[in-house]
Amino acid sequence: MKSSNAEAKTDNWKSIEHLRKIILEKKNPEINIGLVDASSSGFELPEKDGGVGLARKIGMDLALTQFNYSNSGKNILICLDADCTVSNNYLESIIQTFKQPNIHAAYVQYEHMLPENESEQLAIICYEIFLRYYVLGLQYANSPFAFPTIGSTMICDFESYIKVGGMNKKKAAEDFYFMEKLAKITEIKEISDAKVYPSNRGSWRVPFGTGQRVNRFFAGTHKEYLLYNPKSFDVLKSWLKIYNSEEIFDAEYYLKSATAIHKSLYDFLVQNSFEDSWNKILKNSKSDEQKQKQKQIWFDGFRTLKLIHYLRDNGFPLVNMFEALDEIFEITKHKLQFKRREIIPSVEDQLKHLNILREQT
Repeated sequence: MKSSNAEAKTDNWKSIEHLRKIILEKKNPEINIGLVDASSSGFELPEKDGGVGLARKIGMDLALTQFNYSNSGKNILICLDADCTVSNNYLESIIQTFKQPNIHAAYVQYEHMLPENESEQLAIICYEIFLRYYVLGLQYANSPFAFPTIGSTMICDFESYIKVGGMNKKKAAEDFYFMEKLAKITEIKEISDAKVYPSNRGSWRVPFGTGQRVNRFFAGTHKEYLLYNPKSFDVLKSWLKIYNSEEIFDAEYYLKSATAIHKSLYDFLVQNSFEDSWNKILKNSKSDEQKQKQKQIWFDGFRTLKLIHYLRDNGFPLVNMFEALDEIFEITKHKLQFKRREIIPSVEDQLKHLNILREQT
């Protein structure tokens, strides 16, 4: 964008020149690199939409024009960030996974690279614990949206990409909304035998994500060692057991059930016009299959997150990170092999907590 600082513009120019040199030299004919110049003078991203969402959209939309659609193999769109590294089997694992039938979208497992500096380690460990804890909570609640939403791990075939309307232009959380849309039309598979290693560096470019959270950690503007109350996932679990069951009930039954689970859940549904929405679903759906599909579309990943935030503000306040981990490890039947002695444990013990989460999510 024109408003970007001189350092960013210079860095982009150097990257473009480096890639052009690789393309011209053609030292490795097996690697076919395409280059999109969206930063040089006259080619900058527009101020209104310029950001990570539009950058991904440009690349993914262009990929659609390059596929060989006469080929019997799947045409796959893979997202990765320039500051990531990957395991040696990264591409092979993705290709083998998508050779299987009925796999249309997936994510690659990830681990943030840990810096040598201890304070920087604490920042990135804290953030990855936050990310994985939420996914573990959703897994415990049996949510269909229990997967990470990290842009550098996303993969889908071209049919799914088209069905969801392509990538959005959001300047932040584009990955969350894209993966959520995919989850409404197909199951999101995990590719666990390969890894993406996102960068641990701070960044001013986006209001969410790793870079922003690392900056925030060092700025000291927030209490970082806090997590959602594990009991809020109990509420979600009880709700989804009723709501996602194969049986179809009227709005009154669902609201009465919500009241029995927790008043805040009932209040949330009322504030989100559940009764009117559900009555429209019942009226407009011709089959039980359509009604089940509409259930998931209405109570989607975004509304799930909104509920957790509503519970946070209405009866289930944030709790100490490691107390929350102790509790969720206990209810998910994963006991710690060591005893925590501090409210905020050492970096070594924090890493042990993170490694348990990495095993589970």
